[in-house]
Amino acid sequence: MADTLGSPNSEPEGGFERDPSDWVTGDEPMTDAQRSYLDTLAREAGEEIPADITKAEASEHIERLQGKSKRVSGDS
Repeated sequence: MADTLGSPNSEPEGGFERDPSDWVTGDEPMTDAQRSYLDTLAREAGEEIPADITKAEASEHIERLQGKSKRVSGDS
């Protein structure tokens, strides 16, 4: 059988935004890109975040910190 992407059944609305805790690889260590971006956002927010978090945890922190970031939110 050939490799495929997707599913024979459509996802409900919002299927593109899965909860990070539902990710298949969510329990793996965060990626280098996540680490770099999270470091930048945390510095801007004056926060310290453990460096040994998972991909899912990093994603949740990134989303939270983006809401605080003047750079991302466009606030002056």
